[in-house]
Amino acid sequence: METYKKLSSVAMTSENPLWKQMTKRERDMYTRGDDVRSPFARDYTRILHSLAYRRLKHKTQVFFNAAGNDHICTRIEHVSHVDSVANTIANYLGLNEELTKSIAVAHDLGHAPFGHLGESIISKLSEKYLNEKFWHEKNGVYLVDKVELLEDNEYNLLNLNLTYAVRDGIISHCGEIDQNGIKPRTDYFELEKFIEPGLYQAATWEGCVVKLSDKIAYLGRDIEDAIRLGYLNNEQKNMLRDMARINDEKAVNTTVIMHNMIIDLCKNSSIENGLSLSETMHQQLLTIKKFNYDYIYNNNRLKPFENYSKLIINEIFNDLMSYYKGEDTINYLDKIKFNKRKFVEGFATWIVQFCDIDDSYPDWAKRDDKRCKNEKIYGSLSDEKTYIRAVIDFISGMTDVYAINSFEELLDC
Repeated sequence: METYKKLSSVAMTSENPLWKQMTKRERDMYTRGDDVRSPFARDYTRILHSLAYRRLKHKTQVFFNAAGNDHICTRIEHVSHVDSVANTIANYLGLNEELTKSIAVAHDLGHAPFGHLGESIISKLSEKYLNEKFWHEKNGVYLVDKVELLEDNEYNLLNLNLTYAVRDGIISHCGEIDQNGIKPRTDYFELEKFIEPGLYQAATWEGCVVKLSDKIAYLGRDIEDAIRLGYLNNEQKNMLRDMARINDEKAVNTTVIMHNMIIDLCKNSSIENGLSLSETMHQQLLTIKKFNYDYIYNNNRLKPFENYSKLIINEIFNDLMSYYKGEDTINYLDKIKFNKRKFVEGFATWIVQFCDIDDSYPDWAKRDDKRCKNEKIYGSLSDEKTYIRAVIDFISGMTDVYAINSFEELLDC
C-alpha cells in the first residue's frame, strides 16, 4: 500500500519538536547508567509491573466471568487485543511503537469492577457524595498519578510517574466518539482540562491510534463472546451475515473485523486526512456498533448482573463508610480488629500508605511509612469527603472476585 510509513515524519520520536513536552514527568526518575530503554519503554515496564495491571485479569470486559469461563474475554485480554491492533497500525504507518504499546496496555487501568455497569454504579455514588462523575479514563490518570505505587531500586514506594504522552493517551482514549479522520490536537495543556470523556483528541498520533484500536478490538470480540454465551438468536446471526456481505466475507467476528479495519485504516490514513477509514468501512463500523448496543450491551440478560453489581458495590461502600471516625479512623479500625473482615483489613492497610502518619497510629499502620514517598492524598482523614474519596478509590480498584468475596464476608456477620 502507498501509505507504508507515511506518518513517520509525525511519529513521537526524539526528532519531533514536541518530544520534550511529551516525555515530561511530574518528577525526575531515578536512572541507571546501563539502562537501554527509552522514556516510553520505561513507562511500559512500569505499567506491566503495577498491581493495577495485574488486576485487569479478574475484571469484567462485558460478560460476567466470576463463574470461571476461561473462554470469555476479561479486561486484560481486551487490552492485549488493543495492543495488538494498535501496534500493527503504528508499525505500518511508521509511528512510535513503544509509545503506542504503553498507552494500549495502560488505557483501561482506571476501570472499576463489573465493567461499565460497575463504572456507572460508582459514578452515582461519586455524584451523590462528591458532586462529580466517575469515568474510567479520568480515573486511569488519577490512579497512575496518585494511587498506584511501585517500588523503586531503593525499596521506596512511589507513584508510577508516567510521561505526559502516556497519561494523555489514557484520558483521551474514549472510543464512543464516532468521528472519522481523527488527528492529534495541536495545543498542549494540563490534563485536568479534560472534564468529560472524549472532550479532546489525544496529543499524539499514537494516542489517536489507540483510541481507534480500542473500538476495533472490542466490537469483534464482544460479538464472539455473545455468540459463545448464546446471547444472539438465529435472526440476529443472520443480521451479522448480512453485514459481512459488504466485503464478501462469510462472517463478522473478531478476525474479520480486526483484519478488514486495520488494512482499511492503513490504506486510507494520511497526515492530511488523519486516521481514516473508507466511508464504506466507517459505515460498517457504525452498523456493527449499533448492533452490539441493540443486542449485546442492552440485552435484558445483563439486567440481573447489573442488579447484582449494584448490591455488591453499595453494600461494600456502606460498610466501609460506617467506620469513619475522623482523624481517629485508623485507631478505631485497629480497636475493632477490622470488624473481623479481611477486606476491611485490606482497606485499612492500603489507606495508611496515603495518610499522614503520627505516633498515635498502631504499629501495623506505621510499618511502611518511611518508604512511602508518595503524595499523602488522604492527609489525616479529618475531612469526610476525603475519606469518601478513599473508599471510592479502593472499591474502583477491586477485581470482580475481590468485590464478591468482600460482599460474602458481609453475609457472614
